[in-house]
Amino acid sequence: MVKVENVTKRFENVVAVDKVSFEVYKGELFSLLGPSGCGKTTTLRIIAGLEKPDEGRVYIDGVDVTGRPAREREVCLVFQEYAVFPHMSVYDNIAFGLTNRKIPKAEIYEKVKEVADLLDLTNYLSFKGGKLGLSEQQRVAIARCLVVKPKVLLLDEPLTLADAKIKEKMRRELKKLLKDLELTVIFVTHDQLEALMISDRVAIMRKGKIVQIGSPGEVYDNPINLFVATFVGSPTINLLEGVLEVSDRELVFKTDTRTHVLATNIDVSRLKDLSGLEVIVGFRPEDAEIATDGTVKGTIDIVEISEDRKVIHVDVDNMKIRVFGDLFASYQEGGPVNIKINPFKLFVFDKKTGNRIL
Repeated sequence: MVKVENVTKRFENVVAVDKVSFEVYKGELFSLLGPSGCGKTTTLRIIAGLEKPDEGRVYIDGVDVTGRPAREREVCLVFQEYAVFPHMSVYDNIAFGLTNRKIPKAEIYEKVKEVADLLDLTNYLSFKGGKLGLSEQQRVAIARCLVVKPKVLLLDEPLTLADAKIKEKMRRELKKLLKDLELTVIFVTHDQLEALMISDRVAIMRKGKIVQIGSPGEVYDNPINLFVATFVGSPTINLLEGVLEVSDRELVFKTDTRTHVLATNIDVSRLKDLSGLEVIVGFRPEDAEIATDGTVKGTIDIVEISEDRKVIHVDVDNMKIRVFGDLFASYQEGGPVNIKINPFKLFVFDKKTGNRIL
């Protein structure tokens, strides 16, 4: 178990990590997700012992390791470049940490063989590190960590170097591998799809702070604010700006040119105080459909074919949204269209604060 408590790190006048707190459970795959420069890698380096926090504490299995050097923390960090020594064999790469600790050669052999078998690297032990593909280099870097039996495995952007063609395969392989190892894993990524596919829980960071922590489903279905809603999800969430109007059982959204009914026959009485508030309405493309009884009016801009569906780009009062459509249905570009939004999948954000109010 890892606990980070009110950790702050400054670099001159820049606050890279700002009072960050979270816990990672034993055997959990936990990701720090956010855009470049949000403080996630600095947080990982603080856990690893490569950076010292200006404030706050780090605990591993209940022991305060804040003042301990990296070598005494029983953690191992795999960098995004994997740092596989190209001139050394896979065997020597894996054995590197044990050799430095002057472990007897017979014991090193047994430990390397055990880890190589586990990670399907036995047939590569005589290969030079520089001759391996990215997937094999990744496994060698992880094997070099596992052979010293760390309590926590830290991964910094583990799939950044992979191109799009092999990234999906590597995601699946990495998730299966990490689950099979039953290790506590914390990894950093800017790729929201990677985080959602691999993680048990995700901590979303912005400007040095943690904005929201939850399972992939929780941060996708219940974003706490506009930043989380727009950062998580592919395709990106649809957003419409306007003014909210609320009656007893009807939610109405007004733009500069038109009035749209967002939801009817639902209890919205608790939102009456929000009438007249400038808001941003959000909904996922999969949570809306083109239907004759749709209450949001628009014009079809472009129709694209994507895998087993059509993506219909719609102009709503000069705001662009996307809706998924039937692959075999006909949609006329330039024609009027009615959009029906699932009212239970609708998000409403305060335009000024970005906070979610519905």
